[in-house]
Amino acid sequence: MKKIFSFVFIMVMFAMNTDARAQLRQSITKVGTTAAQFLKIGAGVRAIGMGGAFVAVANDVTALYWNPAGIATISGGGEATFNHAEWLAETAYDFAGVTLNAGNFGTLGLSITSFRVPEDVVRTYRFPEGTGERFDASSIALAVSYARMLTDRFAIGFTGKYVQDNVWNETAHGVAIDIGTHYVTPFNGLRIGAAIANFGTKMQLEGRDLYFNYDPLAEPGTVDQVPALYRLGKYELPLTLRLGLAYDVINQENLKVTIASDAVHPNDNSEYVNSGMEVNMRNTIYLRGGYKALFLNNSEQSFTFGGGLRYDAVGTNLKIDFGYADYGRLDNVQFVAFTVRF
Repeated sequence: MKKIFSFVFIMVMFAMNTDARAQLRQSITKVGTTAAQFLKIGAGVRAIGMGGAFVAVANDVTALYWNPAGIATISGGGEATFNHAEWLAETAYDFAGVTLNAGNFGTLGLSITSFRVPEDVVRTYRFPEGTGERFDASSIALAVSYARMLTDRFAIGFTGKYVQDNVWNETAHGVAIDIGTHYVTPFNGLRIGAAIANFGTKMQLEGRDLYFNYDPLAEPGTVDQVPALYRLGKYELPLTLRLGLAYDVINQENLKVTIASDAVHPNDNSEYVNSGMEVNMRNTIYLRGGYKALFLNNSEQSFTFGGGLRYDAVGTNLKIDFGYADYGRLDNVQFVAFTVRF
C-alpha cells in the first residue's frame, strides 16, 4: 500500500507541474499550423486503451511509435503487429511494425503508417455538381529504428522516417527523426520514459494543379495567358515531446496492474497529460482504461478503454487487442490489432 501511495503522490505532483505550466501559456495556440497531422494519431491498440500514456511502458513493438528505446526491452527474437482503425469522417488509419533482436548489436525495427481519405467529387465555382473528376488524399510514413540497452536498466533508441502527404495531384515530402530513452529506476521498478518525435524538415505541397495561366492586369486586346504559379507555404512537422512514468502497483505471478502517466508538449497546441492503467491476468487476459488530453482546453478527447487476449503457440504467442477512444461530438473510434511475438 505504501508503494501505491508513493506512486500516486509522484503522479499528482507530475500532473500539477504540467498544469501549472499550462496556465502560463499564451491564450493563442498554434493549432492547425503543422503538416502531416496523421503522425499525431497514436499507434497500437494497447497504448490507445491506456489513454496514450505509453512512453514509459513502451515494452512491445508499438514502442516504434511512442518511444524507440522501448524496443530494446522486448524479450525473444522479435515482434510484429498490424493495427487498423476506421478513423473520424470515414477516413482509415493503419500501422504495421516489426522488430528483430540482433543480440549484442541491439534491436532493429521497421514500421509503416498509412492514412487515407476516401475519393470525392471535384467541384468548382462553375461546376458545383462536379467536373467529372474525382480526388482523394493520403499520407504515409516509412520508418527505420534502432535501440540498444546501454546498461541493464537504461536503453536509448533512434528512428529515422520519411513522410509524404498527397492531396489530389499535389505532394509534400519530409524527413524526421525520433529519439527516446527508457530507464528502470531502483525505486521498486518505477520506469521513466522520454521521447521527442518528428524533429525534421518543413513540408510544402507541389504539383501540376498549382500551375495556371492568368494575368490580372491584362487589358482587352493584350496577351492574357501568362504562366503563373500558386505559391504555397512551408509547414513544420508536428514536433512532440513526451515525458512519462509507469509503475506496477501489483506485480504477482498471475496478476499485474500497471499505471502510467505522460506529460505531452506539442509544438502546435498546449501541454496536456495522458493517464491510464492495464490489468494483466495470467498473461492471457488484458483490461485497459485511460483518459486522454487532461488539462487541454477545447479538446474532444476523453475516456479510452480496451482489452486483449493472448494465445501461446509453439515458440510464439499471438495477441488480439481491441481499443475504444471517445471523441465527444466527433463520435468515437475503434481500433483492432493483431500481434505475434517470436
